[in-house]
Amino acid sequence: MVFRKPPDGGWGWVIVVVSFFTQFLCYGSPLAVGVLYLEWLDAFGEGKGKTAWVGSLANGIGLLASPVCSICVSSFGARPVAIFSGFMVAGGLMMSSFAPNIYFLYISYGIVVGLGCGLLYTATVTITCHYFDKRRGLALGLISTGSSVGLFIYAALQRELIELYGLDGCLLIVGALSLNILACGSLMRPLESSDSPPPEKTCVDKVPDQYFVYHEKEKTVEENISILEKGYVDEKCANNMPEYKQDSILNKNVLSSINVNEKDTYKKKVVEQTNFCKQLAKKKWQLYLNYWEETVVLFKNKVFSALFVAILLFDIGGFPPSLLMEDVARSANVNEDDYHMPLISIIGIMTAVGKLTLGILADFKWVNTLYLYVTTLLMTGVALFAIPFAKSYLTLAMLSGVLGFLTGNWSIFPYVTTKTVGIEKLTHAYGILMFFAGLGNSLGPPIVGWFYDWTQEYDTAFYFSGFCVLLGGFLLLLAALPCWNACTNQSSKLPPNTYSYKVASSA
Repeated sequence: MVFRKPPDGGWGWVIVVVSFFTQFLCYGSPLAVGVLYLEWLDAFGEGKGKTAWVGSLANGIGLLASPVCSICVSSFGARPVAIFSGFMVAGGLMMSSFAPNIYFLYISYGIVVGLGCGLLYTATVTITCHYFDKRRGLALGLISTGSSVGLFIYAALQRELIELYGLDGCLLIVGALSLNILACGSLMRPLESSDSPPPEKTCVDKVPDQYFVYHEKEKTVEENISILEKGYVDEKCANNMPEYKQDSILNKNVLSSINVNEKDTYKKKVVEQTNFCKQLAKKKWQLYLNYWEETVVLFKNKVFSALFVAILLFDIGGFPPSLLMEDVARSANVNEDDYHMPLISIIGIMTAVGKLTLGILADFKWVNTLYLYVTTLLMTGVALFAIPFAKSYLTLAMLSGVLGFLTGNWSIFPYVTTKTVGIEKLTHAYGILMFFAGLGNSLGPPIVGWFYDWTQEYDTAFYFSGFCVLLGGFLLLLAALPCWNACTNQSSKLPPNTYSYKVASSA
């Protein structure tokens, strides 16, 4: 599909607003699941690693299914996907209020809500990238702050609702709030492929030629001559017969022709439908083959290959603090009287600041967004190494703010992906990268929880998390160094609209 040039404004700002509220409503509860995590620990009495699967699935399953989400958005459009996903998120949250055990939550909260969030995230990012080019960094930064603001508000809101109505009532109310996603999704008008709509085709024109069995153009000259000669002989024989015989034969021919025509019409429809199914299956199979061929081409780009490793390791190590920081403070025996604000709320508000700040920086021509992204990864690794040394609310709050700000690099990740593979391959490449991000989100919190179950302390777990993030950052930095381009092709020049880390992939 060929889209019109991005308007960088107009209805695009409406898209930004509704995408902001969509991410606010769908990600508010899953990102602030740390509040619910403590309640589930007390309610079901399971281990920390086992209980952490609920929150990790909710934040990871949607990213794991990103290739499927990308196909859905490409096939049906952002608006239908957003409306359908709104029902999924609301229904999953409401179902979770009736959970009898932790395994039910794996399905209702982890898979149903998580998959709905993944579909909504892909829809909002894709349609925003279609509407913006020069201001894409700002637009992505604005819509991605929706999830961060949702984390900030929902952390306090869910805690207050639990005190007033209990855990079940909290989930019911939060699920009802998520129904507002339907109104936001209805405003996601797709970008037209051209200013003027194409002329309407007739019913015959709408049927592809390859689905017809009988083609007039396929008849040879000999066949046409034989048909004419046969008609001439039949007419001559009919003229030599008596009139009454001609009438009887004519009546019989009319009746027989009707029966023959009905049978031929039925057979023709059966053949046409069979051929249509065969052609459709062949076309779908060809699409699947093209998808895997394009995937292989993407992985020939060394920056893209390093990017998927970096995002996997970053989410394994960088996501657990947003889920487990409250339990880290409780395990460190932090006095509850010192709590001025939930640590999760600090992470949420600083993530919003980070997304907006980094998104604005990405729009400056002198800023290389890939190096900016690598810098955030390396700083995140250092902050994770410092968590075991934080034993007071003040130090934990400071580290929560730093980690929240650096986690705001999610706003520039689509920007980095676009500059690496191009806008034409954004949906495909972004779906693959989000799959690995979801894998990291799903594995990170349970791994940290298992480390605690084994050692009865979080120190070893966060050393491991910091090492993962630093490793991913260094690998991406090595792949992005300009010397690789000079070694592979010294005489080639880069296109004017790409950065130095862009590596041309060969089909």
